[in-house]
Amino acid sequence: MKIIYDTISKIVLVLMFTAAVNFQAQERVVSLDEVKNLALENNKKIRKAQQNIEAAKAARTASEAGGKPTLDGSVGGYYFSKPLSNLIPEVLGSANVNVTQVLYAGGKVETGKKLSSAAVDLQMAQKALTKEEVKLSAETLYWQIVNAKEKIALAKEYIKLLDQLHTNVKNSFDAGLTYKNDLLKIEVQQNEAQLNLKRAEDGFSIAKLNLAQIAGLPNSDFDVEDSVSGSFAGVLADSQVQPTNRPELSILAKAVEINQLQEKLLDGDRKPNVALSGIGFSSVGKNVNPINMKNNMQGFVGMLSVNIPIYDWGARKEKVKEQQYKTNAQKLEMEETQELLVLEVQNAVMQLNQSLKRIELAERSLVQATENLRLNQDRYDAGTVVAEEVLKAQVLWQEAKSEILDAKAEYKINEAKYKKASGVTD
Repeated sequence: MKIIYDTISKIVLVLMFTAAVNFQAQERVVSLDEVKNLALENNKKIRKAQQNIEAAKAARTASEAGGKPTLDGSVGGYYFSKPLSNLIPEVLGSANVNVTQVLYAGGKVETGKKLSSAAVDLQMAQKALTKEEVKLSAETLYWQIVNAKEKIALAKEYIKLLDQLHTNVKNSFDAGLTYKNDLLKIEVQQNEAQLNLKRAEDGFSIAKLNLAQIAGLPNSDFDVEDSVSGSFAGVLADSQVQPTNRPELSILAKAVEINQLQEKLLDGDRKPNVALSGIGFSSVGKNVNPINMKNNMQGFVGMLSVNIPIYDWGARKEKVKEQQYKTNAQKLEMEETQELLVLEVQNAVMQLNQSLKRIELAERSLVQATENLRLNQDRYDAGTVVAEEVLKAQVLWQEAKSEILDAKAEYKINEAKYKKASGVTD
């Protein structure tokens, strides 16, 4: 009996420990900063951008070897049948080593190096932009989760108010003091409240799944640290903010630079190329050396080649002009983007100010709705108003409470958008 008791005790302890571990895993609480840091570490878009940087660095390393001499070698064995074997050895082996050094290539070598370096800078700026976008997405989802969590709590609180009112009206109806339609109106509102609770729970779950994907979390078994309570003071004044720290500007500046370097590369095709080559060879075969009839022969061949473009019906010149037009178009795009970014900052300021005004009005409405609910509840308890008036007051209170939650969550999201638009990094 003791053995059975000990076995059962161990099983219970294991189950309790497992349940405790699972409970702790599900109760992980994350802060806003933690979520953004996780997103920067684990997001696949950022990791993809890093791979593009590594590829650009590899291309830069390859281009840096462009002006250095190249060394190639080859080894071959041959068998010749008659009548060729009457002229050369029937069996012949040879080895060649070829060294080539470009002396002049119209500046294309150095331009290629600059081009590959600019490509690395471009990919790094692209990664910076991706990081800002991922951080904004993570923060937006974070505050959506906070809002949904608050909405769930509000829905449950509202349901309790309706349930209490339903109980009171049901007692009055059973006593013959009120009509059934008063009871039905409350029940309709109860159904609507249950639906709103389900919507809030679904929104909460979906936002957590999306945030888990962006932040690289293993699952959605986590909770958020913040709430939408707190002060929201400090109206931003309209100003001509110049967002000079935006990654988009760095990307476009590098794109212009790359186009300009492409012009130089194409212009280099119109200039002569000079290269020096040396070929060392060694052959082995019966009487392969025609001078002394020895079975081996070694030698060296030097060559200087000059390639001069003479006439191509203007094709190379037109390619340079084509690239110049593309460069000019890229410059115009950069100028337009600078103007649009200024407008984006101004729009972000206005949106943030609107959110602040919305909070102020919502808080005022909530104070009024709370007082209205208190007065109607007191009058209902005193028998001077019907239950429908209390129901209307509860609806107004719930709407005012929901509005202030939405307004505060919107402010947090618009604040993050303003920081991104103005180039403020944290």
